[in-house]
Amino acid sequence: MLTRFDDYPLHQTPEPVAHPATGDRNFYDRYFFNGYTRDGSLYFAAALGLYPNRSVIDASFSVVRGGVQVSLHASGRAPRERGETRVGPISVEVEEPMRRLRLRVAPNESGLEADLVFFARTAAVEEPRFVARDGGRVLMDSTRFTQWGGWSGSLAAEGEQLAGLRPAEVLGSRDRSWGVRRVGEAEGGAPSRQLPQFFWLWAPFHFDRFCTHFDVNEDADGRAWHWNGNRIPALAVAGEGAIDDEAVGERMAAVSHRIDWEPGTRRARRAEVALSPLRGEPLRIALEPILTFQMLGIGYLHPEWGHGLWKGEAALGTERWKLADLLPLDPRHIHVQQLCRARCGPDEGIGILEQLVLGPHHPSGFRSLLDGATEQGRS
Repeated sequence: MLTRFDDYPLHQTPEPVAHPATGDRNFYDRYFFNGYTRDGSLYFAAALGLYPNRSVIDASFSVVRGGVQVSLHASGRAPRERGETRVGPISVEVEEPMRRLRLRVAPNESGLEADLVFFARTAAVEEPRFVARDGGRVLMDSTRFTQWGGWSGSLAAEGEQLAGLRPAEVLGSRDRSWGVRRVGEAEGGAPSRQLPQFFWLWAPFHFDRFCTHFDVNEDADGRAWHWNGNRIPALAVAGEGAIDDEAVGERMAAVSHRIDWEPGTRRARRAEVALSPLRGEPLRIALEPILTFQMLGIGYLHPEWGHGLWKGEAALGTERWKLADLLPLDPRHIHVQQLCRARCGPDEGIGILEQLVLGPHHPSGFRSLLDGATEQGRS
């Protein structure tokens, strides 16, 4: 099946672009964005995913304002053309690759609307490949890059219009990932013999003179099976100046973390991450959470609007939560991004600490599927 992209010299296999190199039903291709003000008065996130072997496209847009999170979800049949990155009222447009992307949410019944442009502040940083297996079954085999930037434009939520947003005032990050991971309806076959376990921290941060990146996946005993750390040159203001695509900084020789878990939860009360270069002293970044965003709002771990689920030819849904009323150990609510103030030596910054901790993680004191932290819980 030919598409317009086949007219470009970008093929990686003998097949047309519309045919993924793998027939795995869980193949996906995905955009993620977030944006926030330094004081935490506004936080928003969006995601759009394509699942060509499931013939599904879906997207979500979610805003936190005044302790309330409001979300819009859209799903439908995947278009033939890969360049048609729109589902329902939500669309993503690449206006200039790696520099400027436009996120729109057209008027709809939820009251959430947006016309936002993401301007890059850094080069895009490729993270090491993610590979995880359960016996002989590949659960995850994907690539992702992360990029820091700022936002201009406007959005509406809860009857409030926020216009004139500027990149110097509304910071954020984005990622692009593609490959294989668990999406869509559960597969058949024999159940796994392994207890569900996933430990994930991801932390892109803005500082005035640079940006930093940290992520780690660990097994139940605290062994890292994936990690990354970078200190990246950055523009003073996103979109104002030239970016060198090769300027991704030094990849760290090692990373580490220390989480002070909030008792009765699996989210941080305080945290510190350390980025250790091959030579020189580690960069130690102290984190203070000021806001919690539920990743459920953009489909993660969502029982109804989960990624890649077939919802019919065209489906739309909305949700609204008062965040203080949510149970932190409800399985739907353990995947969060916390907006954090950051300090790295004399430099003050802002960014997010994403956390998904399911199953045992002995360094943190977690022994079962969803036990909460105690006062002694650390990692």
